[in-house]
Amino acid sequence: MESKLMRHKYFLYATEFFAGMSVMAVELGASRLMAPYFSSSQIVWTVIIGVIMIAMALGNVWGGRSADKRQDPGRLYRRLMIAAVWIALIPFLGRYLIVGISLLLATFISSNFLIWAALFTCLAIFAFPCVLLGTVTPSLVKYTVASLDNNGKTVGELGALNTIGSIIGTFLPTFVTIPAVGTAATFLIFSGVLAFISILYFVSVKKKKIFCTVTAALLVVLAVLTPKVTFAFWETGVTLEDESIYNYLQVKDDEDKTILSTNVLFGVQSIKMKNQELTGLYYDYALAAPVMAGMNTKDDNSVMILGLGSGTYATYCDEYFPGTKIQGAEIDEKIARIATEYFDMPSSVDVAVEDGRAYLTASEELYDVILVDAYQDITIPFQMSSLEFFTQVKEHLKDNGVMVVNMNMKSQAEDSINDYLCDTIAAVFPNVYRVPVEGSTNMEVFATASDSLPEDFEENSSRLEKGAFRAMMEQVSGGLEEYQGQGRILTDDKAPVELLGMKVLDEIIGDELDYYRKLYLG
Repeated sequence: MESKLMRHKYFLYATEFFAGMSVMAVELGASRLMAPYFSSSQIVWTVIIGVIMIAMALGNVWGGRSADKRQDPGRLYRRLMIAAVWIALIPFLGRYLIVGISLLLATFISSNFLIWAALFTCLAIFAFPCVLLGTVTPSLVKYTVASLDNNGKTVGELGALNTIGSIIGTFLPTFVTIPAVGTAATFLIFSGVLAFISILYFVSVKKKKIFCTVTAALLVVLAVLTPKVTFAFWETGVTLEDESIYNYLQVKDDEDKTILSTNVLFGVQSIKMKNQELTGLYYDYALAAPVMAGMNTKDDNSVMILGLGSGTYATYCDEYFPGTKIQGAEIDEKIARIATEYFDMPSSVDVAVEDGRAYLTASEELYDVILVDAYQDITIPFQMSSLEFFTQVKEHLKDNGVMVVNMNMKSQAEDSINDYLCDTIAAVFPNVYRVPVEGSTNMEVFATASDSLPEDFEENSSRLEKGAFRAMMEQVSGGLEEYQGQGRILTDDKAPVELLGMKVLDEIIGDELDYYRKLYLG
């Protein structure tokens, strides 16, 4: 039976439009689904884009051949219905597949683990529905081209609608659905659109009633279950799980501390201690920078924090150096809001919701201390790791000002990402010092134009009251090592920070996964 809808090109055009929209929504959803486990780096994006493009290409071939063999629109809309169901199930089953595949690969992959794990999980979760969506365009060309006289016009219109749909499918999830209702609901929304189009077709031809009913019922059930979806399904005590334009966000709270983690679940982005003076983490080491700059010996102090997070460092600066003017730049507005709601960041901290480098470019202020804390595994923003950036930082420091940079991928290998970063800093600042953070992969780097930093630090530390803070400063002083650059420079033009970072991350992951390899392999 011929569908009444198929007599009009408008329904076919709508199919092309929404299929193009859904492909981009799936691609963006893929990045958000994988980010908590693999980060949101350019490497992971490359894997996602590559897999989806290959899947779409295979779908194009399959769709064209299928349409030539049998001109049956029902086969296309059946594929769309299957794709809709698969996409709807992704947020519910995808997280288990990610963890399972990663643990399986850990038993025999010892290098480039991030790439392989991201690739295989992306293939397992996203390739199939994208192959199905890839069949849409060649199939619709077959159904819409009535004669050779206007085939160019018709194909052009289909291509334009697919492109427009893709554009909307890029902006809508990023700026509307993901921040508003989350990744899981976003998958469900676009799955529902595909299912609705397919159901309309089958209703018009009075076929597949059971198939349509089951699909609709499944989507309704999944819609009810969506609010209960959690990325970190193994975690307990999660106070908040949310998403912003930039990040997956997780706040955990217990009797000792409150923690914010972003795209990588196992990292600590911000922390508030409830029962002890200091955190025991890199924030304590970074507090040496204000002492180095003599902020405990004078008034009229100012601190700039690039990568404010939820204000751990800002809160400590306010506590230990009262009266300090504290300026923070945090690109994620939701994180800035979490800082107030969950971490009790002082209201005196001035927060600029924008990129740190962009803020510096527009600012004319000079600071005693500038903390650069925008690096997260291999998702290091290249624009905040270059010679030009560190030159800007230096220009915004007072004469004896100190820049402190938190680097979180300490490595024993030569030519690591931290070596490049330190060399780049040393090309700008005449005096650079490093200290490893005990019990972690973090390292704090201090840079200044002052030639007397160690002496000033020791003298200023001696003026502190005895206690945990002074003991921490003495620990930093004892581990401080001067660094001499070796000419490995990162610039705005060339800064392969993610490839460099991946080598270190590979080393770290390899060490961590040795336990599982021994467990599985005996």
